[in-house]
Amino acid sequence: MRQLRLRAVWLIVLPFFWFSTPTAAWLAVGCALAVLGLVIRGWSAGTIHKDQELTVSGPYAFTRNPLYLGSFFIGLGVSIAGGSWIWPTVFLGFFATVYTRTMAGEAQHLGELFPERYAEYAAGVPAFLPRLTPYRPQDGQTAGFRWAQYARNREWEAALGALAAFGLLAAKAFWL
Repeated sequence: MRQLRLRAVWLIVLPFFWFSTPTAAWLAVGCALAVLGLVIRGWSAGTIHKDQELTVSGPYAFTRNPLYLGSFFIGLGVSIAGGSWIWPTVFLGFFATVYTRTMAGEAQHLGELFPERYAEYAAGVPAFLPRLTPYRPQDGQTAGFRWAQYARNREWEAALGALAAFGLLAAKAFWL
């Protein structure tokens, strides 16, 4: 599913950059949303230990899929910066189609890896929209953010991608 997700996005990205009409105001709004998404993704990537343990602390105490929540804000920010209502609409359709399947697949995978623990966690933490108070697991897991884990998960790639997207949009808005 990951490969499909990464390839399918290019069907949207190329027309988006060609037909976008960014303005300073839309760039500012979009950039604010994307920065929020990068912070959420970064915090998540620096906390998670994929397939080694069920991470239920940090951002995972609020939503089971904070990486995807962060991606949502990044994508929404970039699409809003495109300057037309069509781009956020296309993005929302793409995100809903691809990520609902992705989250369901990951829930199944984690349920197989950590059957009892994941069932308890899933019952207390929403899949996407965050809860207002952090989930407190019975075992008291409190694994925190680590820069080494952030780097190991190659999260800097999301930051570079967002920087490139906003750089292209700014160039189109101000110089092209």
